[in-house]
Amino acid sequence: MIRVVLPTHLRVLARIQDEVALELAGEISLGDIIDALEEKYPVLRGTIRDPQTGQRRALVRFFACEEDYSNRAPQTSVPAAVASGQEPLFIVGAIAGG
Repeated sequence: MIRVVLPTHLRVLARIQDEVALELAGEISLGDIIDALEEKYPVLRGTIRDPQTGQRRALVRFFACEEDYSNRAPQTSVPAAVASGQEPLFIVGAIAGG
């Protein structure tokens, strides 16, 4: 069981109250988690990554076990604590501006 914490605006869009639980097994990558999230909540397609390129949106960040995974490849495995459900994967809306 993977736990994912989404930013407020994506929780509102998907009508989610708290963190999301996803059933995934085996070696789990960032891309696997996003695939499962978009499968469970189709309204989120295109909000976290570009549907054409598969690249992370510029103002979206990924954090796992207090480490920034934002610039890692989608096939990067998540830490064991995230894969086991002990720790959540945080998807954060970055703040931009001056």
